[in-house]
Amino acid sequence: MKHHLILFSVLIVLSCQGKDQIRTPSEFPPNVIFILADDLGYGDLGFLGQQYIETPNIDRLAADGMFFTQHYAGAPVCAPSRSTLITGLHTGHTPVRGNFEVKPEGQYPMPDTLMTLSKIFQEAGYATGAFGKWGLGFVGTSGDPSNQGFDQFYGYNCQRYAHRYYPAYLWENQTKVDLPGNDWTNKDTYAPDLIQEKTLEFIERNKQNPFFLFMPIVMPHAELAAPEDELFQKYRQKFGDENPHQAPKGGDYGPEMLIPGYQSAAYPRATFAAMVERIDRYVGEVVEKLEKLGLSENTLIIFTSDNGAHFEGGADYDFFDSNGPFRGLKRDLYEGGIHVPLVVKWPGKVAAGTQSDHVSAFWDWLPTLAELIGKETPKHIDGISFLPSILGKGSQSKHSNLYWEFHELGGRQAVLSQNWKLVKYQVKDPGKTTVELFDLAADPGEEVNLASQFPEKVLELEQLIRQQHQPNPVFNSFDQ
Repeated sequence: MKHHLILFSVLIVLSCQGKDQIRTPSEFPPNVIFILADDLGYGDLGFLGQQYIETPNIDRLAADGMFFTQHYAGAPVCAPSRSTLITGLHTGHTPVRGNFEVKPEGQYPMPDTLMTLSKIFQEAGYATGAFGKWGLGFVGTSGDPSNQGFDQFYGYNCQRYAHRYYPAYLWENQTKVDLPGNDWTNKDTYAPDLIQEKTLEFIERNKQNPFFLFMPIVMPHAELAAPEDELFQKYRQKFGDENPHQAPKGGDYGPEMLIPGYQSAAYPRATFAAMVERIDRYVGEVVEKLEKLGLSENTLIIFTSDNGAHFEGGADYDFFDSNGPFRGLKRDLYEGGIHVPLVVKWPGKVAAGTQSDHVSAFWDWLPTLAELIGKETPKHIDGISFLPSILGKGSQSKHSNLYWEFHELGGRQAVLSQNWKLVKYQVKDPGKTTVELFDLAADPGEEVNLASQFPEKVLELEQLIRQQHQPNPVFNSFDQ
């Protein structure tokens, strides 16, 4: 009798283990994939009016999900935009507020004392991975991805090195990985394709676990570089002969190459278009992988860009109308620099083919995704969860205002309160400071400066700027 009871107990244990092994993905907490393009303009996507570049997979993502018409990046350049995303703090509060370069490689490190978006997922038992461009602290520093909540990182740690699409090496966690055939002169291995392979491997490896996948894709940031495959040839034939872009000294690969430079491009328009469609191909591969593994129904996909369209390396933003209906580009606090496309897809949870005009920003993602997975939101952040808007359920809280600051080019600040937006340039020098007031409801292109007509509104918004900016010992442009 005793032996029969032991055998019965073992069978129960084995039966339970078998159920765990074959449980369906729908029984897991939701997976989250956050796809972040680099310098992709509002007008660079087909469903938003792009006339020359094909983006069928992203267009389908929008058709199958929800498009947010009023979503804002954290900053008009890379590092601070990412800092707001993972900390839930806007640029008046977040620790990294500019592209602060550290030699020979890396950027000013994010402190490891803050609760970040990735740490929230990690503490909730998620597998966490980041694949692409980091820019928030070099290997071994407090800003190392492994100190910011990521189990695995693969790609460019330093955003300065990410100017180059054929680098000699990438980083996998703390290991430098040499790329076959690349030595800063020869160009055999296209780094984004290799990063994409690792991304798909991460999904495959974690198909039986809840995962948070951060995909900060490096494209279409300059330099202009793409393999001469069928994508490039399609646009090469489409555009015909072009005026080549000639890089300055140090731009081209070879003995005199400078890491942060950009190479020459014989066909800059065809190259740029091929790079954007390559992003689209990567999105399609991720969706296909999820479908193959039966993970689609339990995965929230987010697609956006870290700031507005760029003009480096021969990129012809005017030809492509990359900033769409907006004024300004990367580094601007006009809409063209910070108003970015946002698409979310979650079959059965997010209504397909819908739009939301809820005003949101990068610092809202931390509380939004924390709420999604049932984790407590850290106190004293600037973000507000917009999960109710995403799911179409519940009461949605709204911001009284959004704030940005930019510490280069003389210093820039902006605040958005309802439809009123105040933009200040040259704030480091009060004698040169310009003040512009726009009514975005009537003038989304920011063509008419109303500052002289509404001086009281200017004073009101300037007071908001003073309230939102907190001094920072490193990024102290406005505190001198």
